[in-house]
Amino acid sequence: MTSAVPQGSIFSLALFNIFVGDIDTGIECTLSKFAGNTKTCGAADTPEGWDGIQMDLDRLERWACGNIMRFTTVTCKVLHLDRGNLKHKYRLGDEGTESSPEEKDLRVLNDRITEC
Repeated sequence: MTSAVPQGSIFSLALFNIFVGDIDTGIECTLSKFAGNTKTCGAADTPEGWDGIQMDLDRLERWACGNIMRFTTVTCKVLHLDRGNLKHKYRLGDEGTESSPEEKDLRVLNDRITEC
């Protein structure tokens, strides 16, 4: 096993929290940590804002490399919200991230705002 969330132990949640406790160091965006899943959320409508989000993604990638982990980039998606969003392209490591019109989060479907 190269990396995984320990299961089957009363200590698994505590060990997981200790291990990923510093993942958000230096991150400006909102970061949510779940077992096997990490989500970032940030608002950006300027090149400086887009650069800030990209810098956070770069920090996450450096953290993963430093902790001998990796993000599954094929499942990384960007959910662009708001009308007229320019859909800036982001990358995680060397891989670009796909834009998605909708994503499920805790069984709730989230989609971008559409014009009525």
